[in-house]
Amino acid sequence: MARRRLPSMTHGNSSQSDRPRIISPLAPRADAAEVVRGVDLKGKTAVVTGGASGLGTETARALLLAGAHVILPVRDRAKGERVAAELRQSTGGTVELVDLDLGSLASVRRGAAEIRQLAPRIHILINNAGVMATPQSRTVDGFETQFGTNHLGHFLLTRELLPALMAAAPARVVALTSSGHRRSDIVWDDLNFERRPYDPWDAYGQSKTANALFAVGLTQRYADQGLTANAVHPGGIMTGLQKFVPLEDQRRMGWQDEHGTLNPVFKTPAEGASTSVWAATSPQLYGVGGLFLEDLQHSTPLDESAPNPLFGYKPYALDHESARRLWALSEALVGE
Repeated sequence: MARRRLPSMTHGNSSQSDRPRIISPLAPRADAAEVVRGVDLKGKTAVVTGGASGLGTETARALLLAGAHVILPVRDRAKGERVAAELRQSTGGTVELVDLDLGSLASVRRGAAEIRQLAPRIHILINNAGVMATPQSRTVDGFETQFGTNHLGHFLLTRELLPALMAAAPARVVALTSSGHRRSDIVWDDLNFERRPYDPWDAYGQSKTANALFAVGLTQRYADQGLTANAVHPGGIMTGLQKFVPLEDQRRMGWQDEHGTLNPVFKTPAEGASTSVWAATSPQLYGVGGLFLEDLQHSTPLDESAPNPLFGYKPYALDHESARRLWALSEALVGE
């Protein structure tokens, strides 16, 4: 059967602000199970990184409920087995595990090869895993940990899975970003903090900007072949991601009070997973890529004048020239 070509709107070469906004009919805090109600993913395969905890688990759960076959690349095999067993029991779905450490390019290549053996066709790839505000450190390949793990690991994984994604086209990739991208654009001449003082939040911000630019870059290159990507900010969710943020800092930033009560802006993991699942499955986003999505809608540029703005992206996170530059640089860094 000939591959179906997608409309020209998928090229990712027009400004996000020039497009009609896409908004889900669901409430912004609907949970992921609501998103897949009525969605049929039988016969389709999804890969979800970071599926052994938090958002990843709830993302996988929703896809399984819709009938997808789900593959979870995991760093901690024992933890992954426990989560996979619970997901199989609660959804009746098929879950497979693959050992993969995003902080090691060699591990990513090995894991991707195993995934391709398990699934010659991949319809959905959700690059969900990540680390946040880590102490200064390097991956085994010498990259700053957050940039190396959050961006380069996922960049290489996606590149290695391209044959399976293209074989399943139309296919979708979801790149998890964050409002933390506002802390930093890409610092092109010092990605690894070799000449500037290390700041864990600036490093996190740079990696999350890279995640958003990756979605733009992938769409630029492959949309007319049936492969699109969108960046998703899931919102604030208390998961294992915060393990490097001291409790006193969480209180100072207003994440929780002295009694451990979370700020009501925080979502549950199931609510946080909803925009990723919407990006991966909704007919509203068929053939659409290069967008920044949050709260089950197509986001808008950040209003810098708003007091404590919770919604919106900084335009540099979707800059087309930066996306092309980052793609080329990333290819060089991972040895492609």
